[in-house]
Amino acid sequence: MEVTEISETLTEPPEHEHAAHHHITNETFRKRVGVFIGTLALALAITSVGGGSAMKETINTNIERSDDYAFYQAKNLRQTTTRLADDQLAILLLSRPDLTPDAVQKIQAQQDSYIKDIAHFESDEAKGDGKKQLLAKAEEAEAARNIAQERSESFELAEALLQIAVVIASTSILTASRHLLMVAAIFAALGVLGSANGFLLLEHMLPAFFGR
Repeated sequence: MEVTEISETLTEPPEHEHAAHHHITNETFRKRVGVFIGTLALALAITSVGGGSAMKETINTNIERSDDYAFYQAKNLRQTTTRLADDQLAILLLSRPDLTPDAVQKIQAQQDSYIKDIAHFESDEAKGDGKKQLLAKAEEAEAARNIAQERSESFELAEALLQIAVVIASTSILTASRHLLMVAAIFAALGVLGSANGFLLLEHMLPAFFGR
């Protein structure tokens, strides 16, 4: 055996050392992926809570919107009925010039009462249940419902992306594939971004931030 061959033999690590080093690397990789999956599970739990909250808010605000619109319609119906009654009294006064002054006075008093009722049906700042106030409440509840629905949809998409990331990351442990882990990281990043949008509605904040 030549001197160079002896030197190469001494410097080249044994095959079992290569295998041990590869085993250690894969084991470390699997542990890190396990920590990554645990983090994904935490993000998924937070996203699920946010999605449930947004869904409840969507349902509650939609009920509130429906109630306000129904109350508005009821007020509008009563206002219309009162106006018709007032019109009938006005026609009666015009068609019966032979009415006694006392009868005319009673009819006019009733008309004054109808006019006050019509005004209260239209707007009642004291009680806050006039048509004007009810319509404003209904529109406010509708806007809140739309925002909550956007948040809920964002959370739903985020949950799906995070679940896909967990599955791919779990597969990368079995195959010790760094490429699969990168794919999982991409889905995880999109899921976290979707979850953040569910909490903060970034798509509404960014245009406002840039003055749009």
